[in-house]
Amino acid sequence: MRYGLTYAPRSREHMGVNAPRYKAFISYSHRDSSWAGWLHKALESYRPPRQLVGTETRNGVVPKRLAPVFRDRDELASATDLGAVLTQALSDSATQIVICSPASAKSRWVNEEILAFKRLGREDRIYCLVVGGEPFASNDPARLDEECFPPALRYKLAADGSLSDVPAEPVAADARPGKDGKANAKLKLIAGVLGLGFDSLRRREQQRRTRQLVALTSGAVAGMIVTSGLAGYAYIQRRKAEHETARAEAEADAARRTTNFLVNLFHILDPSEARGNQVTAREMLDSGAARIDRELAAQPAIRARLMDTIGTVYTGLGLYKKARPLLDGSVKLWQSLPDADAYSRSVALEHDGDLLTLEANFPAAERAYREAIGLQTAHPKDRKYQVELARSLHGLAQVLRQEGNYTEADRNLRLALDLERAVPDELSGDVPVTLKDLANVMVDAGNLNGAIPVMRTALAMERELRGDTPHPDLADTISDLGLILEQHGDYDEAEGLDRQALDMMRRLLGDRHAEIATAMNNLALVLQDKGKLGEAEQEFQQALSLQREVLGEVHPDTANMLNNLAFVQYDRGHTAEALNTEREALGIYQKLFPKDHPDVARLMNRIGFWLTESGDYVEADQVLRAALAMRERLFGANNPETATSLIHLAILQVATSDCSAALASSRRAIDILTPALSATHWKVAVAMSAEGAAQGCRGDRGGAQTTLAKSIEILDKDGGAPPEYRALAHSYLKNLGLHQRPSAAHALKAMAAASH
Repeated sequence: MRYGLTYAPRSREHMGVNAPRYKAFISYSHRDSSWAGWLHKALESYRPPRQLVGTETRNGVVPKRLAPVFRDRDELASATDLGAVLTQALSDSATQIVICSPASAKSRWVNEEILAFKRLGREDRIYCLVVGGEPFASNDPARLDEECFPPALRYKLAADGSLSDVPAEPVAADARPGKDGKANAKLKLIAGVLGLGFDSLRRREQQRRTRQLVALTSGAVAGMIVTSGLAGYAYIQRRKAEHETARAEAEADAARRTTNFLVNLFHILDPSEARGNQVTAREMLDSGAARIDRELAAQPAIRARLMDTIGTVYTGLGLYKKARPLLDGSVKLWQSLPDADAYSRSVALEHDGDLLTLEANFPAAERAYREAIGLQTAHPKDRKYQVELARSLHGLAQVLRQEGNYTEADRNLRLALDLERAVPDELSGDVPVTLKDLANVMVDAGNLNGAIPVMRTALAMERELRGDTPHPDLADTISDLGLILEQHGDYDEAEGLDRQALDMMRRLLGDRHAEIATAMNNLALVLQDKGKLGEAEQEFQQALSLQREVLGEVHPDTANMLNNLAFVQYDRGHTAEALNTEREALGIYQKLFPKDHPDVARLMNRIGFWLTESGDYVEADQVLRAALAMRERLFGANNPETATSLIHLAILQVATSDCSAALASSRRAIDILTPALSATHWKVAVAMSAEGAAQGCRGDRGGAQTTLAKSIEILDKDGGAPPEYRALAHSYLKNLGLHQRPSAAHALKAMAAASH
């Protein structure tokens, strides 16, 4: 059977979902960076008048301060879409401020940020700061170069999320000479962000300045007293616990150095010279990675932490080769430091395990996760260790699933769920992700019916958590539900979900990311089931090309894509080509998994069936029996995967006139599949067709006709049943009417003609 890609890197949520993280998001052209710097500092240093704090406005409760404000320092946007970091920041911002000038009016990235914010349903929370040019100057073609508003500001959004031709009326403060001026423009923007009237806020500010003249002296004196008291306290504390204080100062210095390094990282490039989000990010991160060794050679702990941070960013961008030396270096540094804390070391190992999993280096990934878990379980009462323990258990479960150890994967995911529910503040966003992955493990283990409600619960939680905001975890869950519904035969719902997931992922990640290939693969599967072979093959070919580019040749996802492409080739009548493609996929899997593995058995089972159809019965028998034995070792005798091998073996046994063996194999498959799926599932019907052929082979024509008629009725009604099995059942029935004992060659020839 075909199968889909469901593994994706986990995306962890660290903040609440009710209050926006940022008070404002500043969008600007790089040429206006000095204005952006001034505005960012002005907003974050502003304190609303005390009398207004706590007041309810249209934008919520007036806070004590306006920090934090997100400043898009380097316009990190791709050639066609915003990067995931900026998309998330826009989603996490209560308002947007656009610095308007002729440069920003021409900036593609500023325009995209405005569109993205409007699509969040926040069109009424966009405020403009005019610093040059002229609003709506483009209405006069002769003054086109003076325009300061980007198109997304000048026009309203249509219902489908595109830009309409209906003029908009942006709310603007004007800092140009002779207009509002910088001070009043700043205050107008603050009034908009807070949801207050400008005049009311200006009066309060005038009153506050008067009071500040009186309060300044007494405040200074009080500050001196407080400072003196703190100095005395620090002196006493140093005398009492000099070592602890020195350690705290060192940690504070490390935090300052780390913060300064990361902040300065965003100032190193001119984004107008960049060539898209991935290239810009690579240039920026490459420069930062080089600076780590150059500037922090004497600070190994800070260096290790920053190597881990930048390495995980590379991983998130899909730049695995760039991430590898950084994450390896971080782990080695932490292990070499005699006084390194176990927590930092365990997190570095966990992140290394994440990357190793993506690289399909599963044995090394398992070792990294298990070492991290050992460090984390040694601190059962420390909350931060328990948070990371949940994530390490989740990562280990993903590796165990890839290795085919579904029982242990299931156990580790349930342990992770228990921890996630115990620390909901930090891990509330991880619960639906873990439920999603648990559902996928249940599918792999043969419990498809049990997996569907678990996956639906995961999706409901993601929708409650994210609302209408695009998010990678939401897109993954939509895609995975579509995949298992496709396997269950719910093709229309599956196609709708797959298209929704692919669209969301493209908005989040652009077009050159491994997860885009995963989503394309899952959509292609359901298109193929619905008989849209041309569309399906196009999706598979594009996805395969992307997988090879991003992940290389020897990777399970590349092998999976080859397998799925082989099915389209087969459905189009190119059995020999399909066999070659499938053998290429099998070769990759055998390099990755030299021992028993579900994917190896799955491909061997399919190759055996196609060899049967091609008339190569000797090799087909060898391959099918090897696949059956492997599945029995992996899953046991009563698993649906084992039943699938029994079906193909029964078809071969019918073809070679081994009638009694065919009857036993087919009936055993029916007994396994009926309770796992349903009595009317197409897989059960395929097993029934082999049973009917075996009955006819043994001379029971009446029983054979009844069984085959029932099988054909199910297969003909189920539009998702693979056509080769439907054709085979019809050929069995037709052959029964012609001969006392079915002819293998005649049945297979008829099957091939009908299905191709």
